[in-house]
Amino acid sequence: MFKDILKDLKTLLKPYYWVNIILSLSYICAKKFPLICNFTFPHSDSRCELDSKEGEILLFLAIVVMIRTRRAGSVSMINYLSLSFMYTKAVNTVLWFYADFRLGILFVVLFILVAVFLPEPTYSGPDYVNYFRALHNLEEELERDKQVTWLICFYTAWNPSCVNFAPIFAQLSSQYCLENLKFGKIDIGRYPDAAKKFNINDSSLSTQLPTLILFKEGKEVIRRPAYDTKGKIQKFFFTEDNVKASYDLNNLYEECKKVLSTKKVKAGTTSDSKNKKD
Repeated sequence: MFKDILKDLKTLLKPYYWVNIILSLSYICAKKFPLICNFTFPHSDSRCELDSKEGEILLFLAIVVMIRTRRAGSVSMINYLSLSFMYTKAVNTVLWFYADFRLGILFVVLFILVAVFLPEPTYSGPDYVNYFRALHNLEEELERDKQVTWLICFYTAWNPSCVNFAPIFAQLSSQYCLENLKFGKIDIGRYPDAAKKFNINDSSLSTQLPTLILFKEGKEVIRRPAYDTKGKIQKFFFTEDNVKASYDLNNLYEECKKVLSTKKVKAGTTSDSKNKKD
């Protein structure tokens, strides 16, 4: 837990995060700090107070951010901030235009410049993820070698939960990938037949994005999020620890590694026997 907090704090030092935090808090700071307020709103009678309409807009923002982050399963500080930036900056745009049309235009220009020159940092480490470009490619790979265990992520490019999970899945692939333990992804937004095949709802209101399925011998054995006894989707938070625990990745890795070692020993024994006969 402490390591995760330190990791998040280190990530916050990157320009993308502190610049966007400043933009997200810009209007409230301009209203609440007298020095900034007197400079920004020199001719306003109620320049250093939030009126009722501004308060309603901020309350609406808080409710939207809370609902969206809860639905997306954003349990870490970084994921929470990344998802909330879009809403906070949109609300700040409305507030700045409400206060002064010229300030609104200035904020939009800053908004665009930050988006262009400070894109959100993404995972840049190694990954061993196979991307499937069609349902039949995935099915062929599952059937091709039944001794290979596959962990497949069904995702869409526009879903915040899928975007948040992408670097975690990449890191897991770099930690656990073996010749007989592989990781794959398929975009069900582009290939909806894959969503239909594996009974995954890919709508904007879906609670099944992403869906992570473990296949052994070509057959599904574990799925998250899963269905309960009443057929309802159970909420699952796609954190690194949750995925490792739910799929028992440490033991699965050791089992697959053991199988590989046994195959190599048998292959070596067979090779020695042939050499002796020759």
